[in-house]
Amino acid sequence: MSTLSISRPAVRRPFMRRRKSCPFSGKNAPKIDYKDVKLLQRFVSERGKIVPSRITAVSAKKQRDLSKAIKRARFLALMPYLLS
Repeated sequence: MSTLSISRPAVRRPFMRRRKSCPFSGKNAPKIDYKDVKLLQRFVSERGKIVPSRITAVSAKKQRDLSKAIKRARFLALMPYLLS
């Protein structure tokens, strides 16, 4: 009787995505301010839309503050409403 090695099929482990942390929480986190246009620009798409928190990993409370700051900056003409 010959000894044949039976190869097992490759077992795939489920893909584990690392949970992103909120960029506005922590010790050295920046404060959300409507005058800080450079910071707010990171959370606005190239078309001028506010990027959702599931993409940017901003917490729900900070996302509300962020959208309020973006809208305030738009109203004061610090940021454009839309980019074409």
